[in-house]
Amino acid sequence: MPRYAFRLRVKPEAIAQYEEEHRRVWPELLAKLKEVGISDYSIFRRGEELLLVLRVDDFQRAWAQLDADPVNQRWQQFMAPLFAPIEPLQPGERFPMFEEVFHLE
Repeated sequence: MPRYAFRLRVKPEAIAQYEEEHRRVWPELLAKLKEVGISDYSIFRRGEELLLVLRVDDFQRAWAQLDADPVNQRWQQFMAPLFAPIEPLQPGERFPMFEEVFHLE
């Protein structure tokens, strides 16, 4: 199954809240992530920078399904004020994506 990695930025004053909310992610959101095929999902933080890494067969399809889900919509609205802008996206990008160049399993 393909792995994907992308980057986000949290506002400096929102780091503590961001981490707290991720210690108690809503169970119904976790179930939806699994339902759309997302697994092995991690978020790493260095200062304000976030690196999100996950496995999913079809990234675009999974995010389209999440976009249509009311629970995810509520989560996104709830979390949106915690994020800072990131650099411009490449054409067709949803997030600033990383390309995997090496993986040791």
